[in-house]
Amino acid sequence: MRNAFADEMTRLAQEDPRVVLLSGDIGNKLFDKLKAVDEARFYNCGVAEANMMGVAAGMALSGLRPFVYTITPFTTTRCFEQIRVDVCYHHAPVVIVGTGSGLSYAELGPTHHSLEDMAILRTLPGMQVLAPCDSTELRLALREVLKGDSPAYIRIGKKGEPAIHAQPPKFRIGEAIVVRPGNDVALLCAGNMMSETLKAADILAARGVSAEVVSFHTVKPLDPGYLGGAPERFRLLATVEEHGRAGGFGSAVAEWFVAHGRQVPQISFGTDDAFMHEVGSQEYARRKFGLTGDNIAARVLARLT
Repeated sequence: MRNAFADEMTRLAQEDPRVVLLSGDIGNKLFDKLKAVDEARFYNCGVAEANMMGVAAGMALSGLRPFVYTITPFTTTRCFEQIRVDVCYHHAPVVIVGTGSGLSYAELGPTHHSLEDMAILRTLPGMQVLAPCDSTELRLALREVLKGDSPAYIRIGKKGEPAIHAQPPKFRIGEAIVVRPGNDVALLCAGNMMSETLKAADILAARGVSAEVVSFHTVKPLDPGYLGGAPERFRLLATVEEHGRAGGFGSAVAEWFVAHGRQVPQISFGTDDAFMHEVGSQEYARRKFGLTGDNIAARVLARLT
């Protein structure tokens, strides 16, 4: 996804002279093509993420459209105060992009895990929170946030994520995308867990359960049309995210139903309320937290019986 990000940012820079990119001392080679468009619109702000966020807010309030990019924990939790006060309080149209979200950097330990980012950023007034499931959705998301004038956060994977969409789908902020229709249960996925979610749907289909798979690329605002019709359509809703269950996408969906006086059986898949003190691959970390197609399908079947 990070290669798609660099490529799409280059295109946006060619099309819109307001676009600038601020990097937290990563991806310098990655953005060579963007720098070739206009080297003056790329800023390596170093390992000073709080300052970088303040600089981006100032640029946005001066008429530019800054995109802030670095590894997810360092562009979210490390500079949360600056996001809250400099960006959101002033409603500055800064786009924050966190790369290697979730457990993408599992082998580097908890300092590089990002399992709280959606939870904390969705609490901020005016902040949009997006989690595209593949490179196609990422490209579309970048263009959509640029059309608006609100702060936005986009969490992306690292590299090697499978393509989900054969053709670009209709993409609107706050409108979920049905990846695979179904009738019995709805598997709602936010972000880079889509491949495992589709595996779960295949396993359920083999057991006679029709699962609808949905990309909830926007965690804030949620899609009211889809959620509003879900209780009548499905026996169970399952939310899937590579993020902590506390405060994440699943929590947001549950809050929505409570706020609207609706009831629907729901099960949430995410990481536990604990740090992972072991070191291993992303696949190892997902197995540890039960974020696999096999486990998702097994727990859904258990709830239906």
